[in-house]
Amino acid sequence: REYTDRLAGLTDLVDPMPYSLVRAVVEQELLHDGEAFDDVFAQFDDQPLGAASVAQVHRALLSPEYGGREVAVKVQRPAIEAKLLGDVAALKALAKAVRGFDAIPVDYYTVFSELEVQLSDEFDFIKEAAAMERIGAALSTDPATGSPRPPPVVTPRPVGGLVTKRVLVMDYLRGEPLSRAVEAMEARGIDPDSAEAQLFGRKLLSALTEAFGLTILEGGFFHADPHPGNIFVLDDGRVGLIDFGQVKQIGARASTTLAKVMVALAARGAGGGEGEDEAQLDEISRLALELGVRLRDGSPREGPAATAIWLFDGSVDTLPGGFDTNELSPNSPVKVLQSFPQELTLVGRSTVLIKGIASRLGVRWSLASEWAPIARRLLARQSAARSPFGAPPRLRSIVRLLGQWAAAKLSAVVLALPPPLRRLVAAVALRCSKRGSSPTGQLATQS
Repeated sequence: REYTDRLAGLTDLVDPMPYSLVRAVVEQELLHDGEAFDDVFAQFDDQPLGAASVAQVHRALLSPEYGGREVAVKVQRPAIEAKLLGDVAALKALAKAVRGFDAIPVDYYTVFSELEVQLSDEFDFIKEAAAMERIGAALSTDPATGSPRPPPVVTPRPVGGLVTKRVLVMDYLRGEPLSRAVEAMEARGIDPDSAEAQLFGRKLLSALTEAFGLTILEGGFFHADPHPGNIFVLDDGRVGLIDFGQVKQIGARASTTLAKVMVALAARGAGGGEGEDEAQLDEISRLALELGVRLRDGSPREGPAATAIWLFDGSVDTLPGGFDTNELSPNSPVKVLQSFPQELTLVGRSTVLIKGIASRLGVRWSLASEWAPIARRLLARQSAARSPFGAPPRLRSIVRLLGQWAAAKLSAVVLALPPPLRRLVAAVALRCSKRGSSPTGQLATQS
């Protein structure tokens, strides 16, 4: 815990640039000839909202000529690109030198190679703005019908005409990063262990799970840097996702195979019988191998399946083949991994984040079960596209949209209640969500 608490500060509490340097970068990047700083910004906070290794963000208010909106301004540190890429190159060289050592079971060379690819795009805020727009559109649009849908998380949008390679002006999301959520709750007099806090934790878990499931499976283009500094608890109770400097596009074949893995894992979890179904495990292993998972020689036959279960199903206590669920255990499937597909390294990173949140909440959470409905819809659309008769009308999509709309309205009503009554409603909803047998239980994931 001591190490993780110290490292957590690196997400948004790095030493900031002085305001004079921030203003100089903004003036150089954004201002047109003859334009002054005050012509663009009516206000510009000199203290940053957060500072990370690549950039820092300030709250500002645009001038009336630029729309008068409250915005967040992301400013890149000068000369940071060469420094960070040099650091990653050094890490790659070190990882390559120890590659294959039994004492280092994880292939860090593959990890750092993927990081190098992602970092090369993180220094171009024009690309980040395009990624922000693309993911925001994907979350708020049903790919089957093209109709709008309520997004599971709120994402900012860039401000047109105020984006350059080193400065990005975007919507301001009012709230606190997850890394500082506990302190924010305590400041408001909310006990982090209360039913109200636990209920929001479940909502957060559900929102992130759905957001990453939709983007990874439906389009294969997703946010690839989901640390607690980039996840926001908004003042209105919604969940926000910021910083689209690191994104990842995986191929259609990988998305389809991942969808099949989710369906197979969910079917295994729904079995409920004693012992393992060897045919199910063989199918899961086949799909894991198709994705590119490779284990060391002599590993148990169930190894690929155990790796998939460990990554995507946190609801299990044991893994097939004698493996342990704890990744630090000598019997973890991680210890026998020979290679993991570089294309999917950041998918694994996202699953580890969500599993970590579930663990902190004490919730048994199966990503496979939660993603399986998305996966089935994707596979059904692909099957219908190959059919000469095309896809049938999707009444269930309309019903699902109406259900999400009703849940959002109910959430707004609950948030408007006086605190004592809201806490009472939260306690009842939390009990129902744990039972999973009452309509009120939906409040745990939708409010």
